[in-house]
Formats: sequence, C-alpha cells, structure tokens
Amino acid sequence: MNRQQILIVGSGAMACLFAARLSAIGEKVVLLGTWKEGIQAIQNNGITLIESDQTSHTFPVEVTDQPTKVGHVKYAIVLVKAWQTNRAGQQLQECLAPDGVALTLQNGMGNRELLAQHLGAERVALGIATLGAHLTAPGQVQYGGMGKISLTIHDRVKYIRDSLQRAGFTVEDVDNPDSLLWGKLVVNSAMNPLTALLGIKNGEILERPTARALMINLARETAAVAYALGIPLPFDNPTNYVESVAQRTAQNYSSMLQDVRRGAPTEIDAICGAIVRAGEQAGVPTPLNETLWQLIKALVFIKKQL
Repeated sequence: MNRQQILIVGSGAMACLFAARLSAIGEKVVLLGTWKEGIQAIQNNGITLIESDQTSHTFPVEVTDQPTKVGHVKYAIVLVKAWQTNRAGQQLQECLAPDGVALTLQNGMGNRELLAQHLGAERVALGIATLGAHLTAPGQVQYGGMGKISLTIHDRVKYIRDSLQRAGFTVEDVDNPDSLLWGKLVVNSAMNPLTALLGIKNGEILERPTARALMINLARETAAVAYALGIPLPFDNPTNYVESVAQRTAQNYSSMLQDVRRGAPTEIDAICGAIVRAGEQAGVPTPLNETLWQLIKALVFIKKQL
C-alpha cells in the first residue's frame, strides 16, 4: 500500500492515542499542536501508549506547532477541544491540500460547521469516536476502553477509514451525520459533566445509584431533544446505550474531568449548553442539561480562583 501522511491536529490524550495506534502499523503520522509541554515531550521521547493490561509501547512521532512545516496533506484528523476548533481551521487552511479532507472526531456541536467555514464543506467529514483515553503525563496516554468510530459517508475518507481499521479500531459507516452527532451528545451530556463534578471514572457512575439515575435521565432528556428535531438516533434505547458506553470505558477519566483537574476550559458550552439551546428551539425542556451546564461553569470558575 502506498502510505500517505496523516496529520493529527492536537496533542492531548485522543491525539496521542490515534497517533500511537496508526504509527504502530507503519502509517506516516505527524501531530500539529500548540501545547508546549506536550510537543516537547513527544519530540524528546515519542508517544508512550499504556495498554489496559499496563504493558506499554513507545512510538517516535513527528510533531510541530507550525502548520507551514507540515506541507500539503490530503488527510487530517481533528482531535482538539471544541473551543479550539476555530484555531484548528485556521491552521488547516495553511496545510490541507485542495483535494484533502479534515475528519473531525471531536466532542460537541458546531465543529463541522466551523471547520467548513475555513475549508469548505467538501473538505470536512464528520465522525464520532466513543473511545477512552487519558494522559498520565505529556506524551504518555493510558488506554481507557475501546468503543467504535462511526463515520459519515464521504468519498475522501476511505484511506483514513482503512487505516483506522488496520490500526485495530472498530469502524462503521453511518448515513445520517446529524444522527451520528446527537448519538454522541447523548453520551457526552450524560457522562462527562457527572464524572467531572464527582471526580470519578466513567464506570463508577454505574456503581452509584443516584449518579446512575442522573446519567439515565440526562441521556433521555438529550434524546428527547433529538426526537423533537426529527433526528433519528443511531441506537434504539438511550438508557441501554449510555450504560454500555460507561461499561466499555469504565476505567477511563472523561475528557471533561481531565480539563477540570488541569484548570483548562471545558467543552460544556458545546455539549450541555448546545443541547439547552436546541431544546429551546424545539420546545423541549432541558432542566438537567441546564443545571449541569451551570454547575460545570461554576466549578471551573472556582478552580481558577484557587
């Protein structure tokens, strides 16, 4: 197979996970990041992937903070936080080939549309990843549970799709991108803010009856907004689905919990905040999403004062 360079925009946990998995099968991977500690660690030591059985492997990966040093790439995977999407779009304007594609696997609403403003709709593809990973140190990623990657059908993503499958990811095609997006929102809204507020791993939600009840009700509330908007979800039962994701990623610390612990901005506006706004448009009350939206913002504010 003729190897093509795959650009990964980001240097956090998910970016390191994807870079390590793709490097392990011989793909040419380059990371484009802005986090100085992460970039320096990867430059000096590569990326270390710690598996669920605690065995680890280290992979040398090229990394830069300069999009002009990347060249014109045909394939990019965007794995930055939702609040960083505008910057990622600006960077990709400088290095994505005219016939290239940027696949967003980010959390939250609005990422695809924002990237399309910079790159054009034909150069943006939407995907959803229900995977678990967290950083134990800059450039060191702990695998937290393998779910699947769902991709909308796009004629430019075949190479990325095939590479992800060969790297051991479970990949499926989905016809309806809005279904894909709202399916992930059900999971993110139900799990991420709860784990961030309680300071627990995903699986611990299932062990706490009140937390589990809140997770289920959040999933149902978000699903109700999707149904009111006429968007079919990629699963029949939101309760069963969110519980299955919590079980598959039981040992993972959610990205929102990691952000709160680091004192970094969270994606709560693009998750619960976006659901509240969509619920207002659809005439569906979203009191749980609104409460957790405000609680996370209050928690982040408190952390900044400490």
